[in-house]
Amino acid sequence: MEGKFTITSFAEKKKTGEKISVLTAYDYPTAKLLDGEVDVLLVGDSLGMVKLGYEDTLEVTVDDMVYHTRSVKRGASRSFIVTDMPYLSYHISLEESVRNAGRIMIEGKANAVKLEGGRERVEVVRKLVDSEIPVMGHLGLTPQSVNATGGFKVQARSADAGEKLLQDALSLQDAGVFAIVLECIPEEIAKYVTDSVSVPTIGIGAGRHCDGQVLVVDDMLGITEDIHPKFVKRYGKLGEEIRAMAREYNNEVKSGAFPEEVHIFKLEKSELEKIERIY
Repeated sequence: MEGKFTITSFAEKKKTGEKISVLTAYDYPTAKLLDGEVDVLLVGDSLGMVKLGYEDTLEVTVDDMVYHTRSVKRGASRSFIVTDMPYLSYHISLEESVRNAGRIMIEGKANAVKLEGGRERVEVVRKLVDSEIPVMGHLGLTPQSVNATGGFKVQARSADAGEKLLQDALSLQDAGVFAIVLECIPEEIAKYVTDSVSVPTIGIGAGRHCDGQVLVVDDMLGITEDIHPKFVKRYGKLGEEIRAMAREYNNEVKSGAFPEEVHIFKLEKSELEKIERIY
């Protein structure tokens, strides 16, 4: 990636047809490694499941998102940082929505926020955009609605449902979002939406025709081993490698092979002689 990815880069990529790359990041060392290697770092509320061990994303708080965004920001200077607004942080009132998004922007130092939902969120999106807070939308499978939708299932599996999703996307576009995530929908619907909106679409489990793609970094690296979404491509097997290295370390500690001579600090000869006289 050349230069810094900014809010204007999204529209430029849509215009030129160059794909947008997005990975999640939740901490400083990961952000440091990924910065500039991908266009966008998403501080997702998926951290509840990936990092905090929750069953879903519903327990994640604004404080959690601010904390993790600040960590990511310290490690990233080139990639654009988008942070999820967690469950119920933008559902109660417009004032509270602006206050929570403002905390993420001011305290967390995010470049933008992301929220889930279609036409029912238009008023919130418009209020945030009017408050100079850039907003990314999210349609299809919306994890914060897992209880209402009956689980993590593919969405928009009919022409009628696809048309509804398109209308949601157009409504979000008119409200001022700069991009829309499309999650777990048929490829044909994703192409239909992507071709119909003027803002870029970022797919996750939405096929090849979106304007960009996003993956959870732990899934991509092969660290998470108990979650296997069909749409994930694992570019490594770090979970297996970490476990193997831990076993090797354990064996060397128990056998005395670690630490070796090269890992040991020693006293100067004169100081050693003083110790020997004392003891």
